[in-house]
Amino acid sequence: MSLSSHIEELKKKHQTLSDRVEEALRAPGVPDTEIAELKKQKLRLKDEIERLTADAP
Repeated sequence: MSLSSHIEELKKKHQTLSDRVEEALRAPGVPDTEIAELKKQKLRLKDEIERLTADAP
């Protein structure tokens, strides 16, 4: 897998998590801990994307 395709895959996962966070925020009864965990995962992906993008030529 090339670096650019890996970054694109991470971006797709980030968008999926973003959608899940939005859904969870709208849905009643979703625990705050679950929302917080989704946000942490999303942030980790964002950091990884930025790190890989900065390292790319």
